[in-house]
Amino acid sequence: MTPAARVQTSIELLDAIIEAARSKGAPADRILAEWFRNNRFAGSKDRRAIRELVYSAIRACGPVPESGRAAMLRLSESDASLVPLFDGSNYGPAPIDAGEESAEGGVAPAWLAQRLAQSGIDGEEAEALLGRAPLELRVNTLKADRATLSLPVETANTAAPHGLRLEPGTQVEQWAEWREGTFEVQDTGSQFACLAADANPGETVIDLCAGGGGKTLALAAAMDNLGRLIASDADRGRLSRLAPRAERAGATIIETRLLNPKREFEALADLEGQADAVMIDAPCSGTGTWRRNPEARWRLDEAELARLTALQSELLDLATRLVKPGGRIIYVTCSLLDEEGAGQFEAFLKRVNTFSSQEISLPAGRPRGNGIRLTPYHDGTDGFFIARADRSC
Repeated sequence: MTPAARVQTSIELLDAIIEAARSKGAPADRILAEWFRNNRFAGSKDRRAIRELVYSAIRACGPVPESGRAAMLRLSESDASLVPLFDGSNYGPAPIDAGEESAEGGVAPAWLAQRLAQSGIDGEEAEALLGRAPLELRVNTLKADRATLSLPVETANTAAPHGLRLEPGTQVEQWAEWREGTFEVQDTGSQFACLAADANPGETVIDLCAGGGGKTLALAAAMDNLGRLIASDADRGRLSRLAPRAERAGATIIETRLLNPKREFEALADLEGQADAVMIDAPCSGTGTWRRNPEARWRLDEAELARLTALQSELLDLATRLVKPGGRIIYVTCSLLDEEGAGQFEAFLKRVNTFSSQEISLPAGRPRGNGIRLTPYHDGTDGFFIARADRSC
């Protein structure tokens, strides 16, 4: 493909991504993967260049752009090498008209940028949300040790006790070490959240919103495969991905429970008052993960945020029924909005007088309300709010 053709293809893919964001359709990575699968003429260099153009254009725009062309024009304002490629050539984009408008820049749509600012995320702190995330791994201590694990590329230790950092885009799933289960891909902030759970061998631990099980696997390793670990989620598809991951990791203590929305307790009733710890990695806006999913800014609206905060409150209340006296709740969101983090947790403490906030000690992060906040700007991790509450004996 010519450079101009790559730009035009990126514009067309951006059109599809913008439409999907408006209609809550497929995410950008899936749209790109499908296009690459159906257009084999695009070689590896073409695919890398197109992916880079698409995601750079997404990051360059704040609100949802009118079109993919407007988004690419916005990117061209900071990358002058793109301007000559609007040349009207075969398979290339049409020339830029005088006065043609580009998309609006910024960190996010105005309403969302304002909410972030009210939560103390603005300026360079906000801009860091749109950087590129590194690739980070958690060494699986059920099978390996960070000090002795040998991998095909150079790595750097992270502040997490079992963490490694690699270059973005490293194809780790092609390695024998991955197939053998010696490590999992996991952001350092997510690893810190698992540290906050303080899961110990022999305990009963519930991962209430397990999803695909990344944190569940970390908890199993912390428990040294001793005790009882229940992974539950309302998403059958995501939960089904845990079993093969657990087998590869050698995590043998994991039980899975599929939850029915609004009837979650029914699947967990036998565990009432039995858990030493309940981790709630709550569904949230994902504002802390924009480095990986920048188009998520375009999918969130105030109605969806209200739905998510209501669900977070319900999950916290559910957890109180599962924790035994002296047990603990670990509340985690990959959001930097206070209404999902510090504010949500404070409201929980006010309405449930049998639980009290407990200080968390982590290798990174800063206090926010009754918990700890991690941010890309200060900590080099995804954005997280992490808090702990213990039930009185």
